[in-house]
Amino acid sequence: MSPTPKQARTHRRKAVPRDRTKNVTQWRVEASWDHRPDDPVVIRTSDRKRARKAFRDLLGKGAYVIFQEHAGWDRWRTVDEQNGADLLAEREAEQQLAAAGHPPTPDDYQPDAGDRHRSWLAWMDARAEANRRATEQAEADARRRRLAAEATRDARALMCPPAIVRPEHRQRARHITGAQR
Repeated sequence: MSPTPKQARTHRRKAVPRDRTKNVTQWRVEASWDHRPDDPVVIRTSDRKRARKAFRDLLGKGAYVIFQEHAGWDRWRTVDEQNGADLLAEREAEQQLAAAGHPPTPDDYQPDAGDRHRSWLAWMDARAEANRRATEQAEADARRRRLAAEATRDARALMCPPAIVRPEHRQRARHITGAQR
């Protein structure tokens, strides 16, 4: 039996005070690589921790990654955006610095935030190369000076014939017969 008009008016469903925007708890991670820009990876999830982990994993693989949160009605707001290839190159440069025996990058060295380790490594390599060339040049100059000093010292002796050829040191030939040998 249907309610009377008076009963229908008294029943009113209470409005639940919450956001009715569709799908606002979603997170999206977009990643692309330079070698395949037309094939991006898109991960959508409502779990923020899972999205953050996917973000870190894709950065570790050298991708350019954009971390976004849903702003309602298929609009996305960028939360974080990083270039994984640059991060990997920086990490590699830091390891090369340690392997080459160069001093680590100082904290106050900030030529550009994106490539501080790479520029420090290039500068240290250039400095080491200049030191190596200077050392080689110094060794070559020292050798040249030593040879010039020897030539100056021995010039008089080098200009004279050997002592055996000089007349005062010449031995007379002794002619002896075969029986007296």
